[in-house]
Amino acid sequence: MYDIIIVGSGTAGMTAAIYSARANRKVLVIEQLICGGQIVNAEKVENYPGIKSISGADYSMTLFEQATELGAEFIFAAVTAVTKDNKGFTVTADNNTYDSHALIIATGAKNRPLGINGEERYIGKGISYCATCDGAFYKDKTTAIVGGGNTAIDDALYLGTMCKKVYVIHRRDAFRGEAIKVSAMKEKENIELVTDSIVTGLLGDDKITGVTVKSKLTNKETALNIDGLFVAIGQMPDNMIFNKLVNLDDKGYIVANEDCKTKTEGLFTAGDCRTKAVRQLSTAAGDGTVAAVTALEYITGLGY
Repeated sequence: MYDIIIVGSGTAGMTAAIYSARANRKVLVIEQLICGGQIVNAEKVENYPGIKSISGADYSMTLFEQATELGAEFIFAAVTAVTKDNKGFTVTADNNTYDSHALIIATGAKNRPLGINGEERYIGKGISYCATCDGAFYKDKTTAIVGGGNTAIDDALYLGTMCKKVYVIHRRDAFRGEAIKVSAMKEKENIELVTDSIVTGLLGDDKITGVTVKSKLTNKETALNIDGLFVAIGQMPDNMIFNKLVNLDDKGYIVANEDCKTKTEGLFTAGDCRTKAVRQLSTAAGDGTVAAVTALEYITGLGY
């Protein structure tokens, strides 16, 4: 019987593990893929307080080592069911079950697809959702990025160091990313901004050779010849497995306030998977802290 089970090992999940383990509690973290979540793919993290610059992989490994050295246990498995009775929670993962007094959901979010015909067909054949993972395949080639937030801009700056040409396709005329990053992107001679535009089609046979882009101002469609397309249009949660124990908003995020409490006693949520205005590493760490402290108060109140 664990005191706290945490589902997900991004910044929120591992922060919760650190705080829970420091309280000398028996903690289990269940992760389906790799520790760190989306940030593990970032070439550089430069907006986390106290750390001037670090790779996403190094940042994630540091959190993992800190949590495990404090005694948190990790298993890598896909959670398929969660139930609650008067004894606590039972989590099923890869046909094994794990019991706990309290549960923290910190599953983060996954990449949002473009949602146009042929997208799945070209994944791995010219379409990627991770520039730092696949950018090296396009050295001295032409690529395009779809998106207007920090991730898209970071991807553009990264690809701009190796690609011959980088198009940044954004549906608005202004970018949502940090001003300093937008300025750096605009200064790159090999980065061309295609604003007020949307991708309407994918071109190619066995692999991507181009995209059709439609101007929202003129309705004119233009074909761009590219070798690779990187999609960075945000993320979406994957919380349906918990829907009997939590309320979800219309976008699928777990409804919870800053106290990280859900509608079910003993069940907390943290990080990008919950309803919130800002999703950054710092807010994920804050959520992980709050969820852990509140969960600890809960199980102490039960007499454990």
